[in-house]
Amino acid sequence: MAQPKEFEQIILDIEEGVATLTLNRPAKMNAFTGKMMYEMIEAFDITDADDSVRVVIVTGSGDRAFCAGADLSEGAKTFDYDKRAEDGEAGRTDDVDIQRDGGGRVTLRIFDSLKPVIGAINGAAVGIGVTMQLPMDIRIASDNARFGFVFNRRGINPEAASSWFLPRLVGISQALEWCYSGRVFPAQEAMEGGLVRSVHPQAELMDVARAMAREIADNTAAVSTTLTRQMMWRMLGASHPMEAHIVDSAAIYSRGKTQDAKEGVMSFLEKRKPVYPVKVSDGMPNFYPWWDEPKFKWIGDKD
Repeated sequence: MAQPKEFEQIILDIEEGVATLTLNRPAKMNAFTGKMMYEMIEAFDITDADDSVRVVIVTGSGDRAFCAGADLSEGAKTFDYDKRAEDGEAGRTDDVDIQRDGGGRVTLRIFDSLKPVIGAINGAAVGIGVTMQLPMDIRIASDNARFGFVFNRRGINPEAASSWFLPRLVGISQALEWCYSGRVFPAQEAMEGGLVRSVHPQAELMDVARAMAREIADNTAAVSTTLTRQMMWRMLGASHPMEAHIVDSAAIYSRGKTQDAKEGVMSFLEKRKPVYPVKVSDGMPNFYPWWDEPKFKWIGDKD
């Protein structure tokens, strides 16, 4: 098992095509900090750049929490970013940086991931601990996990771009009920509401996550999987199915000419495991990316 970099608040392990990103502040129930934000973003930069990584699993350290939300040790100024910048919080460099929601920076980075992301939710997951899961492709939970969109009970509001992600995952009515009430709810309710795929005994959670990762890593073409991830997520905002048809057509035309497509057909006919040669680092089709990336623009403090 390789650790490409030693972080302070997360652990990134890579083994046989599967990267495991572990939130690693167990004494604080893996509470989220600015430092963790930057480390998570860097970890996804690493996994994107490493062709050996086919899937990323995100979980928490210990058996109590996935992530218990924002670290509240700053007390009343926890969510006052101007005040914390004045006090010298690391990483706040200019007005735009101060004004940007840190949770949203993480979820947008996960959204942009070139590799599939599986959330293995091993305990309490509230606030940013639940909203950071939303751009993960598959979420599974331990039977002791608890979830809570608790923002209204803290005098703030949902963040981490969850107003975009959550209704698309669970529907507007369920999203609003959970966010309006701010209550903490069990894993079974999360599954019934569509937030997580399945619930497992905690001792089995990582085995299930790894088995799902292996299914992807061992049987699929890396470039095809990357394209599929981006096509599915980005078409959630499409105005007409023609937008999907245009991208589908370009993708299937481009991929059909590659050695991956030849290998996919021949390995099936020859009843053997495929070995796909094309790499994400240099084998993405020439139309990728096909979207214009929006830029952050501050809309606060209007006259």
